[in-house]
Amino acid sequence: MNKLIRIFVGTFLIILIAFPFYWVLISSFKPSDQILSPDLWPETFTLVHYVELLEQTPYLTNLFNSVFVAGMTMVFTVLIVIPAAYGIFRFQFIGRNFLFRLILASYIFPGVLLLVPVYQLMSDLGLVNSLWSLVIINVTFAAPFAVWLMRGFFDAIPTELDEAASIDGAGPMKTLFLIIIPLIKPGIATIAIYAFVLAWTEFTFASILITEDSQRVLTTGMNAIMGQYTVRWGWTTAGAVLTVIPVLIFFAFVGRYFVRGLASGAVKT
Repeated sequence: MNKLIRIFVGTFLIILIAFPFYWVLISSFKPSDQILSPDLWPETFTLVHYVELLEQTPYLTNLFNSVFVAGMTMVFTVLIVIPAAYGIFRFQFIGRNFLFRLILASYIFPGVLLLVPVYQLMSDLGLVNSLWSLVIINVTFAAPFAVWLMRGFFDAIPTELDEAASIDGAGPMKTLFLIIIPLIKPGIATIAIYAFVLAWTEFTFASILITEDSQRVLTTGMNAIMGQYTVRWGWTTAGAVLTVIPVLIFFAFVGRYFVRGLASGAVKT
C-alpha cells in the first residue's frame, strides 16, 4: 500500500512539474490562433514561430552573449573556488572558521541592495554595457556558495594523502593538481553547473548593466522580444524552448556528476 502511495505521489509530482514545460513545447508548434486554446495536442504543426524568431529578432545574438557570459562565469568560478576551498578546508590558520562563516554571511543581504553601488562601480571601471560586467557579478554571487559546497568533498579526502605527498616532496599546488582535483571531479562538475545555470538565468543585473541591444543576454532579450504592450506568444514559447536546449545538452554530459556531487556534499558536510 505504501509503495502504491509513493508511486502515485511521485507520478503526480512529475506531471505537475513537467506539464508547464510540455505546454510551452506544444504551444511553440501551434499556429498563432491556436496558442491560447486549451488543446493538449496541436491540431496542426508549424515552425513559423521558430523561423520568425531567428530571422526577425536578435535571438541568436542574445544566445551567443548568454553562452559567453555563462561559460566565462563557469570557468572563472571553478578557477577561483577550487584553490580557495583548498586553502580554507585543508590548511589550519588563524581566523579560518571566521572566514568560512563570513563567506556564508554574504548571502544574508539580498543582491538587489547592491544594484546602485554595483552600477556605480561598473560605470567607474567602464564596464557598463560590457558582458564582462555580468561575468564579474555572476562569479561574485556564485563563488561563496560554491566554496561552501566544496567543503564536503575536501572533508571526504583523508589528510594523510596530503602528508604523504609532502613527504614525497610535492608542494601544496602540486598536491592540489595531482592528487586532490582528480578525487573531487563530481564536486567540480557540481559547482560548474551551478555557476552556468546561475549566469544563464540571471536577470536583475543584466537588465541594469546592459542597455545596448547588441549586448543583451537571453533573459533580457526575451523580455524585449515579448513586447511591452502585447505578448508575441509564438516567439515567446519558441524562444523558451530554444533557451532550455543548451542547458539540457550541457546537463546531459555532466548531469550524473552533478547529482553525485550534490549527494556527496549533502552527506559528508
